Amino acid sequence: MGCRKRAPVTDLLRVVARNGAVVPDPRRTLPGRGASLHPTPECLHAAERRRAFVRALRSSGPVEVGPLRVHVLGAPSAAPADGEPGTGDSERPTDRTNTAGPVPGRSARREQDVVG
Repeated sequence: MGCRKRAPVTDLLRVVARNGAVVPDPRRTLPGRGASLHPTPECLHAAERRRAFVRALRSSGPVEVGPLRVHVLGAPSAAPADGEPGTGDSERPTDRTNTAGPVPGRSARREQDVVG
């Protein structure tokens, strides 16, 4: 959406509009229309410059990108290892890769490339 480069959906951050704000949806579970972009400052700034969020999320008015900006700019460049202090994920596995193949009834779109 920002830089318009294609990438696997797993490399992109899904965002949704909530109460007039663009919020990150890293688990891809929030309801509503979503859009995807690379979780980089460059892609975020390009999307803001192009006013892509209003179009992609089909918003009826301007949207606040503050929560998304905090997520992208405040995100560490490398994910911390399990169990490190402050991660909050010490008891939950972070690798949710499906090695058994496609799940029946699931959309194959998750496996496709998406424009970021």
